[in-house]
Amino acid sequence: MDLPKKNVWLRAGIGIFLAICSAVLLTLSFPPYDFWPLIWVAFIPMLVAQFRIMPRKVSSLASAIAIGGWLGGYLTPIFAGSGLYMAWLPLLIAGISYLADSGVRALHERTGYRWFVPYGALNWVGFEMIRGFIPIMGTWGFVANTLYSQPWLIQPVSLFSIFGLGLLIMAVNYGLGLGALYLFDRRWRLDPDTPLLARRSVRSWILGVLAALLLWTGLSLALFRTPTTPTVRVAALHYDAGAPPWSAVDKFSELTRQAAQAEARIIVWPEVAIEGDPQVTNTAEFRRLAAETDAYLALGYVVPVTERVWRNEATVLSPDGQFLGVFGKDHPVVFAGETSPTRGTYPVYETPLGRIGTIICYDLDFTDTARKITRNGAQLILVPSHDWPQIATKHYTHLVFRAVENRVSLAKADNSGNDSAIIDPYGRILASAVTPGGDRNGQVVMADVPLGTGDSLVVRLGDWMGWIALAGMVFFIIYDFVTKARAKRSIAFGESSK
Repeated sequence: MDLPKKNVWLRAGIGIFLAICSAVLLTLSFPPYDFWPLIWVAFIPMLVAQFRIMPRKVSSLASAIAIGGWLGGYLTPIFAGSGLYMAWLPLLIAGISYLADSGVRALHERTGYRWFVPYGALNWVGFEMIRGFIPIMGTWGFVANTLYSQPWLIQPVSLFSIFGLGLLIMAVNYGLGLGALYLFDRRWRLDPDTPLLARRSVRSWILGVLAALLLWTGLSLALFRTPTTPTVRVAALHYDAGAPPWSAVDKFSELTRQAAQAEARIIVWPEVAIEGDPQVTNTAEFRRLAAETDAYLALGYVVPVTERVWRNEATVLSPDGQFLGVFGKDHPVVFAGETSPTRGTYPVYETPLGRIGTIICYDLDFTDTARKITRNGAQLILVPSHDWPQIATKHYTHLVFRAVENRVSLAKADNSGNDSAIIDPYGRILASAVTPGGDRNGQVVMADVPLGTGDSLVVRLGDWMGWIALAGMVFFIIYDFVTKARAKRSIAFGESSK
């Protein structure tokens, strides 16, 4: 049955429904729902709505609703109570999407949809690259994050970075979406002046993206292996310290002794676990604890600078009482007053157990900090963190990609959001404790961790696929202006020749 061409409201209603379907599919793809296969098709209903069903003048409403609705389901619970800006962020991004996509349908109609797949994939991942530079965003909401629980499928991230996996996911969505548009045109012609899609081109794109997915999977299985490097027993202390000031040195000391009794040799305390610099305050007690447990202690601490500014740092204390160095949080929450004079340095500590580095909490949401530590020789990265309960099911999952990108192990200890985890260089979650409601008893998350090699293309070249996507995004912005100008000249020439 054909839809009436002039029934704008009916078309808009169906388009909005399909856009909402995409928002739901995207939301379900991410933690805590983890229906990860949906990410490969989540955008298809939105594409059908945007490029076939919605009236042309408001076609970008489909992407605005899909993306805004998804971010509403994904981000709003995370930042509930964080202030008006974060509460309205999904609506702001929906508005940006509406404006940015307002001419996309016209572009594809001018060019016969020949660039539909690369345009969609490169623009999405190019924007992800831009988001990676924004302090408040980082890699939150990257489509690749949905696959954190599937290490067998994400190994080429060590070659192509998380952005390469994002390009594949979006190419599959747009390739299959192009096929959906072709099938739609065979049944309905809502706008007769819409250019018909060439069957051969559609088939080539579908086969191409499926072949890319197959090649990626084969490469991933070939790269996925059991590490043969030496292992070290690592413990992450998992405890909800309750209300501010969150410091619970006695409890963490008790958990440290428990970990040592289980033969842990490296023990990670959470972020802000200690008030005051342990190199200055209660130093003798910390040294006695390290000597008693015969373990390396990664200690997260805060030091007030002024009433509203405080140093957020981590140090590693050796069993012989030596403080090996200080790492200042590389991506501080600036509006919260975090700072450190050692920020921008990436120390790695040579120990008999392996080369150790540290990052702190929000640093794990960006691709650069772990990479800089790895370039300096780290085989194991320790991550003190201080989350809040709403992100407990999501935050630790980012560690999986930092591990695969850099081929290093990571251990995260948390004291408020309660998501602690230990990850091997191939993205396997060796041990974890995710207790969003809090854990006032405390526990030790422990595993025998293989040392990393740091041998990955991403360590050497960085986010090179992200830069390619960003370049592609810029190219298509210019290409849009060029094709639009050509179309105007063609119309003008046609009118003058009459």
